[in-house]
Amino acid sequence: MTAAVETTGLTRSFGDEVAVDDLTFDVAAGEVVALLGPNGAGKTTTVRLLNGLLSPDRGGSRVLGLDPATQGDEVRRRTGVMTEAAGLDERLTALENLVFAARMRGVPPPVARERAGELLERFGMASRAGHRVQGFSTGQRKRVALARALLHEPEVLFLDEPTAGLDPEATRAVIELLASLAAEHGRTVLVCTHFLGEAGRLCRRMAVLQHGRLRAFGRPADLAAELWPGLSADLDLGAPADERTLGMLRAARGVLGAESVADGVRVRLEGRSVLPGLVARLVQMEVPVYAAVPRPPSVEDIYFAVQNGEGA
Repeated sequence: MTAAVETTGLTRSFGDEVAVDDLTFDVAAGEVVALLGPNGAGKTTTVRLLNGLLSPDRGGSRVLGLDPATQGDEVRRRTGVMTEAAGLDERLTALENLVFAARMRGVPPPVARERAGELLERFGMASRAGHRVQGFSTGQRKRVALARALLHEPEVLFLDEPTAGLDPEATRAVIELLASLAAEHGRTVLVCTHFLGEAGRLCRRMAVLQHGRLRAFGRPADLAAELWPGLSADLDLGAPADERTLGMLRAARGVLGAESVADGVRVRLEGRSVLPGLVARLVQMEVPVYAAVPRPPSVEDIYFAVQNGEGA
């Protein structure tokens, strides 16, 4: 599959501080990738490098086959960016902000107004189209900024915290839109976010940054398999597991670990095939089992394991 975005040894420092350190990864055309990490991990600097707003100290990148360091104008014409700060002109209305941005990118005036109106409607801002941005809430500014990023129908979207400040309904609408842009329209999306659940619903692959370095990159299921062998499952026993039950589970064939939790026990197994026999054994011991649910690690589990250097 063709890479829409790729970096090789990408490095950028500010004085003595290395913001992005030897970063190498790729994003396939039509793929959604989440760039995850705490504040200061290098996410925003990476986006600025990929959009040609900064030049690397070492290494390089390609966006749609172009070098952002030398072909930044062309990269920006074919990509859309939304930064964490909306960056709108507060003196203009929502519609004027969008139309102005579209004109700057060469979109003809009638087309610009039509697309701006459609996007404001899609993000629930049609009733505020004629209002100055100065009086908008953070969430309303975010909606207008996202509409601006999409206005010229970019092939690649770079989004920095696109749902920060949005209410749950607006957050869901943005996630559904981004998913549809990739699935139905073939757009490529690189999204920086602190919302790990959002990343899990949206991304195909995730990249975890720490102090500017790439600590993990891949599909969540593949990263989980590297971090933890086997499969976790929650057994609902109606109460925390007692020592007798824990002892049996820990000694059973195919069980890699067991720990008591509020409603029962969490076990780590060599595979799914171990689970039915384990439940049968508990029933024989007259331990009630109300549910047995395989629990694959979440994006949040993976993220914190990588940040904390955990795993097998």
